[in-house]
Order: sequence, then C-alpha cells, then structure tokens
Amino acid sequence: MRFFLRLLTLALLFPICNSAVAQKANSKFVYTLDITQVKDDRLQVQLETPSFNEKEVTFFIPKIIPGTYRIADYGRFVSELTAYDKNNNTLKVERLDTNSWKIKKAKKLSKITYWVDDTYDSENEENMIFPMAGTNIDAGKNVVINTPGFFGYFEGMDKNEFEINIIRPDNFYGSTGLIKTNSFSPDNLPNVDGIVSDQEKVMVDVYNVSTYQKLVDSPLMYNVPDTTIINVGGAEVLISAYAPKGMINSKFIAKNVEEILMAQKEYLGGKLPIEKYAFIYYFEDYAKVLPVNGALEHSYSSFYYFPEVPGEYLAQTLKDVAAHEFFHIVTPLNIHSEEIEYFDFNDPKMSQHLWLYEGITEYFSDNVQVKYDIISDIEYLDALREKIINSAGNYNDTLSFTDLSKFTLNEHKEQYNNVYEKGALIGMCLDIKLRKLSSGEYGVQELMSDLSNKYGKSTPFKDEELFGVISELTYPEIDDFMSEFIVKGNVLPYEEIFNLVGIDYVPYMSGKEYSLGFTLEALTIDTLVQKIKIIDADKLDAFGQQIGFKTGDVLLKVNDKEIPELSGMSDFFIKEKIALEENENLSYTVLRLNESEAEEVILSAPIEPIDFEEEHLLRFKENPSEEQLKIRASWLDVN
Repeated sequence: MRFFLRLLTLALLFPICNSAVAQKANSKFVYTLDITQVKDDRLQVQLETPSFNEKEVTFFIPKIIPGTYRIADYGRFVSELTAYDKNNNTLKVERLDTNSWKIKKAKKLSKITYWVDDTYDSENEENMIFPMAGTNIDAGKNVVINTPGFFGYFEGMDKNEFEINIIRPDNFYGSTGLIKTNSFSPDNLPNVDGIVSDQEKVMVDVYNVSTYQKLVDSPLMYNVPDTTIINVGGAEVLISAYAPKGMINSKFIAKNVEEILMAQKEYLGGKLPIEKYAFIYYFEDYAKVLPVNGALEHSYSSFYYFPEVPGEYLAQTLKDVAAHEFFHIVTPLNIHSEEIEYFDFNDPKMSQHLWLYEGITEYFSDNVQVKYDIISDIEYLDALREKIINSAGNYNDTLSFTDLSKFTLNEHKEQYNNVYEKGALIGMCLDIKLRKLSSGEYGVQELMSDLSNKYGKSTPFKDEELFGVISELTYPEIDDFMSEFIVKGNVLPYEEIFNLVGIDYVPYMSGKEYSLGFTLEALTIDTLVQKIKIIDADKLDAFGQQIGFKTGDVLLKVNDKEIPELSGMSDFFIKEKIALEENENLSYTVLRLNESEAEEVILSAPIEPIDFEEEHLLRFKENPSEEQLKIRASWLDVN
C-alpha cells in the first residue's frame, strides 16, 4: 500500500518546484513517488536531500510505528538503496542492518533512490506486517501508501519539513487526511529503467508535512475514486473505499457510520478537535484476504483492511471499529506521553498507559452506542460480558497493566490484545466509580476533557506523573483504584462496581436449558447464498449432534419457516428458541452436498433440555435503589 519514485530531481522534472539548491537552503526533504511506473510489482522511491555537514549520515526505515505495538521491520521490503551526488555520481552506501544504511561522503549527497516491495504479497505470515499498516502495489488498480513502508528519515533530521510528490494516473484520487498543497500536470517526466509514463495522462499531487512524525501519521490510498463526504460538527469527514468486486461502497459505509459519528460528536461535547478526517477502507478479495484484519488509527485519519463481502455482513463491525478509531482524536491526539510525542521509530521506549490510549478508547466506542440508543442496554451488557469472558479466559488477568504496556514489544506481546478487553473494562470501572463519587456529575468523559484541556496536541505528559494528575483532578479514592487495578493488576471488582449501577454480577451458573443445537464455533456465514453454514459439526452441542447435522450443511428452514437473511436472522432464532417446548420435535431443512449434487434434507429430533454452564452473567436488578438508578442513568443515558 505504499508507492514512490523518481531518478531525476524534481527541479528537473517540474518547473513549478524550487531548485535543489533552494530546497537545501530550506533544509527540506523532497520525496517523489511515481505510482504509474511499477516494475516487478515494486516502486522506486526518490529522496532529494538538503546539505549535510557530517562526513557520514545514517538513513532509517522504521522498525516500528505508533499504534501497532509490534515490531514491523519495514526495511526488509527495501532494496537497491543508492546514493548520488549533484552530478549523479554514486556514493558509497553500507547497509548496517534491516532498517538502516550508512552513507559515506555525506557532504556531497544530493539524493537517494531505493525500491520498495509491497507487504500485502509477503509470504511471511509469522512476522507479517498488519495489513492496516502495510503497503499494496497493484498496477493500474490500487496503491496503498502507509507512509513508513515507503519513506524513511535521516538520523537527527526527523523534525525537518518533508514534501511528498505523488505522480498518479489522471483518473486516480488520493484519499488521505492530509491537505493537498498542489496538484498539476507535469511538463515532462523521466523514465525509470525504461518505463516511461504518458505525461498527458498523469497528474502530480504535492503534500507538505512539518515533521517525519506527521508523515508517518498520514496514510494515503490511490485508486479510481469511490468517496463520500459527510459533515460532522463542522468537520469534513471523507469516506473512501476500494472494493474491486463492488460488494460494498463508500455510500453504504457512510450510511452505517454517520449515526455513530454524530453520536460521538455529542459524546465529546458537541464540537470536534479536528477540521478534516479521512476513513480509508481497503477491501480484499475474500479468497486472498490476509489472516489479520481491522484498522489503525492516526491523528486525522484511520486505515481499514477487511475482506470484501456483502455490506450487510459488516454493518455492525463498521460501526464498532470506526467508533474506536475515531475516538483516537481524543487520545493520543490530545492526550499523550513524551514517549509518543518523541517516538523513536528504531529504538522505541513504550509508555505505561495503554489502558488510556487503547482501553479508554475501546470503552468509549461501546458506551457511546448505548448512550445514544444505537445499541440497547441488554446488548451493551452482552458486550461487556464478552469482554470479561475474553479477559479472564484468554489472558493473564493479574498482570500489571503498566507492565503490559511498557513491555508489550517483548515479554508481554502475547498479552497485548487484552488492552481491548480488560483495558476497556478498566475504563468502565473507572467511569462508574467516578460517577458514584460525584453523584452522577462526573465520569471518564469529563476526565478526558479535563486532560485534553490541560495538555492538548503539543504538550505531552510525563509518563510517571499521569496517575498523580488524574488523582488531583478527581478523588483520592481514584488513586487507590489505579494503584490496585492498573499498576498492581488485580482482578477488577466486578461485583462491587456493577452493584453501584443496579446490576447483578454472577461469576458462575449451571443448569439445564433448551437449545437450537448450535455453538458459535460450529457456524459461519456462507457469503454466496447468505445463509448459515455448519463448518464443524463436531463442535455442535449435544442437541445439535442428536439432530444429525453434517459439516457443510447450509441451514434453510426451521420447522418449515424459512430462515431470513442477515438483518432479521438474530430475532428469528431468539423467537424460535423461546417457543421451544420439551418433547416436541424440532426440524431443520438443510442444503447438503452429496456426491457433487446438492439436495434438500430434513433433519428432526425431539426437544430435550441439555446441561449448560455460564460464566460472568450480568443482569439488571429487579428492584434497584433510587441511588443505583441515578448512577445507572448517568452511565448509560445522555445527560
């Protein structure tokens, strides 16, 4: 998803640009990438440099970038790095390691070029770069430019200004949170190893960023445009999609996320701290989709990688993920530590506050939906319960969250995803506790607002001082909470916290219930016929085994009632389960493949209760107190 190019200087290419001498005087780095000139599924990057006083300089491609919490080693996709003086003579270059190169006689350096392979085609799944942070080069169709995959920096000069020139087909559009400085048709173009662009069919887009940090924070995607713009609280929000089969488009996405964005605006006080934002969606062919999908946040944009399926399958996912990423305009954009403000892309020091950056953000993404009636109270409790189950069952539930954060790149990397589970639950407990202490007047929303006002975009906090600041802004009891459950990592006091809002928390329950025969592990959605399909009959419950399902069966009817598609499916099965009565028969009509021929088969079995075990149950109290209802309303309703 990145693309770059050019062997000659921009001064030679485009009269509109300043000369190389003027650029050096301004200490500006000038990148050029021609996405019309793909060679062997690679693109070449050209970088014009300002003057150096040093005899030797080191050029870096990032080892890691903010927001991923995972070593990427983007340099492994870079090859043939060559340095030139102003007369186009080559200078000696030594590759130091995967991500760095030392250039000799640096006082003579005028430009460097190198080739970049895309990450989407990498076969190394064990150390794959997450596709939402990766690069794609698909000639004439799509180029994804997650900037660290294409652009590097010189040691000690990451605070210089950078100019990015993208040469593109004239029918392509660049989706990004960046504001374009210029766009023009070039007078002439050089060739790269015999590949010549048709200058009458290309345009050049120019972007300027003040630092390398801002460059890394600004993904771009180029393709024939499919875009929709919506206005949210005075901010222009771009929705851009690339879906090669046309199963989903930007209008559908905009329709599904607009409601949540409007709710987020109100949740943040009615005004957003941004003027422009871009949601950039790349949808991959289902047959080629990489094993990881999701999104990566940036200050003024977010990038999404999903399988291309009919939009209905992704409707709720689009809302959930967009809500999470959009809330990052609060943290880390306006609330962040020195480790993030001065991030070292090749020798990173990690902050201890992932509970804040990812946990609170994830908590907000669900809480906003229940407050503004996008999901029901019951659905919200189900979402919280799922997080408790995942946190307790899949991760170390007594690990210090500050340690998890500080050492997430190495010894605790397998625990990282718990920031979206227990991290969000920390946010929930902190929110309810604050609302109890303030009689419903102050919660995490107000805390984040106060922290944003205290710090803002350009003032980082000291990592070790944040807990003290939060205590000063709130209550002494909050200091005790943070010590016990964030620093020490003790199991969260669910029973105590939920009781404050009139909810019963039941750690474990067993008994008997009626079943439709399913378990989630046994099912999938067949995208071709938009029906439920049994993918592993061995994982069905006892009643499902008794009915006689086989792996590959597609469900068509229940008791002669046709199963609806997608939107009505959940309600349909809830009603059918409620109607179950012991000793009656339950029948299914399934589509089954027998010897290469599909036939409808009717399966039937008498309904019998089966044993069940449940953990971490949540349910509203039948007779909550007035105080519990008051705090619950503050937590779940719009104030």
